[in-house]
Amino acid sequence: MVPEPVLTSTHALAGVAQRPRPEDAWSLAPLIAGAPSYRLGRWIGQRFQYPRPKNAPKITRSLPGQPAAVMVHGPDGRVSTLCLDFDTSKALKGVVDSDAVRVGNLLSACGMRFVEDFSPSGGRHLYVPLHDRMDAAEARELVEALALMATSLDPSPHQNITDGCIRVPGTIHKSGGHQTLITPLSQAYDILRRRNAASALMELRSALAPELTRKRALKARAAKTVAGQRNGILPALSLNAGSEAPLRKVARTGLYDTAKYKSPSEARMAVLNHFSACGWSLQHVENELAGQFPGLAALYGSTERQARLLPYEWAKAQTFTNTASSTQKPLPRKHGEKHALINNTSQTLTTGGAGESSSAAAVHQLVNDLENVLYAVLDHRLQARGREGLSLRFLIRGLLGYMRAKETDILDVGCRTLAAAMGKHHVTIARLLPVLVQASDGILTKIADARQKAADVYLIQLPEQYQQLARELAWRKGKIHAIRPVFRALGDAAALVYEAIERGRYSPTTAEVVRISGVSRNACSAALAEMEALGMIQRQDGTWRNTSVNLRMLAARLGVLDDYLDHIRRNRHERAIWHSYLDRFKTLQGVITEGELFDPERDEYWPPPHDAAVWHLPQPA
Repeated sequence: MVPEPVLTSTHALAGVAQRPRPEDAWSLAPLIAGAPSYRLGRWIGQRFQYPRPKNAPKITRSLPGQPAAVMVHGPDGRVSTLCLDFDTSKALKGVVDSDAVRVGNLLSACGMRFVEDFSPSGGRHLYVPLHDRMDAAEARELVEALALMATSLDPSPHQNITDGCIRVPGTIHKSGGHQTLITPLSQAYDILRRRNAASALMELRSALAPELTRKRALKARAAKTVAGQRNGILPALSLNAGSEAPLRKVARTGLYDTAKYKSPSEARMAVLNHFSACGWSLQHVENELAGQFPGLAALYGSTERQARLLPYEWAKAQTFTNTASSTQKPLPRKHGEKHALINNTSQTLTTGGAGESSSAAAVHQLVNDLENVLYAVLDHRLQARGREGLSLRFLIRGLLGYMRAKETDILDVGCRTLAAAMGKHHVTIARLLPVLVQASDGILTKIADARQKAADVYLIQLPEQYQQLARELAWRKGKIHAIRPVFRALGDAAALVYEAIERGRYSPTTAEVVRISGVSRNACSAALAEMEALGMIQRQDGTWRNTSVNLRMLAARLGVLDDYLDHIRRNRHERAIWHSYLDRFKTLQGVITEGELFDPERDEYWPPPHDAAVWHLPQPA
């Protein structure tokens, strides 16, 4: 169950001057509708619906005497107006208002004009008239892309060609009152008669390139899953398929289970406790209130209330999580025994096989030398391995990233941890690690096998044959990245191409990018085109250079964080199965510690939203 949204008087909505009469606002209906007819609404069971009549009434100047909705699609399956419905059933009114403002600003930035109204329930409608009628599939793709950036946007009117409909200004609402026009009536007439040109629509498509790319990837993944289920390759229902963490949904929409949380205050504290346990800071929370979690801001009710309560509640959340972590009972262990892994967030301890590791400064210098050797020698050797070589090149980068972050040359990192950081399957990582040991020419050496909950242990060193080369090469200025979040969606080839442009001493041409990155010409051209469409790079005078686009924000728009959370959820489930199997051989039976209890909300880990977050490989200092 979800709480009823707090309703505010629509008569006090800012920006509405002298409102037109409902009869006058209804005169805009034929300019919005895709077909010259409408449907009357009525209650059917517990739902208010607009059933398909035998003879749909035609739109006339007379305002219908009961709730009515015009058809979005015409008889030819095309639409003349994009109808954006921001619904309070999907999120709180505060989220609806912020989503409408965000989408409106995007439309205005693309040169598109629109008409806006609001309903007595707090919902908002934006009507975007088009000069050229658009195919239903094309309109649906565009509206679904907008829905990825606006939580409260309901794309269903554009998802049903035969029954998609929407209430227009002036119509009666099911709860009483009318759809109230926000845009002045004369201006609304002008917008609907002088409709948006195709050039503005192209601007909107360009601005929504990340969301369109993400939507196509989701559809392709869904089609692959359905095909696998039909062929018997995949089970009918996979674990947590398409699910979302409960607290994440609360933070995104502001809707919560009233059986679990009695008030918005309790729901807010649950979300803040989780943020605190995941290592967030108050600055992170404040930044995301206007970003991916507007529902948390809506739970405060007003900006003044949020500014007053957020610091206080955040301090309480930090106190609660610190107290809970300090009072948690440790796992039982024998006296003097060291465990390679205490829990999922503890510092990794090696299982033996080597002496004391080097100092932190020595490790950083060693990583700098190894990076020079990597770019000078190892990268060129791995290029000859084709597609496998791409994965190997980023696997060694990932290991060097962990080496720098942990400040040790002895790594005890599991395949699933590397797979989650690199966006690959853990079986792929397990297959590539022995290959990398052989291909690294002594840089990577396995010194201990995995045992029970402990992973394989590897030693990373600078072989004697490369020591002279490392002394002769100067350390490069700037960061050397492993897998940044955005390239979980774009792939290894795009990451290498971007790296070649980013690390170049000058802006390279396409031929130089191919040579520097070691990627084939076709793969390089495809990666350049995709990154240019996303605004990551631009071409000037035949050379390529980076833009100032925020890669973290772009990764969020591409849905990388959702994929990462699904990956972590799957890894936790598989680890739980393995640990349960190991527990069968414990001599001590019947003892359950607090750390072994399963909490479906605590289990979902949200990393802080900054460039050095733990949901991708750590960056060099």
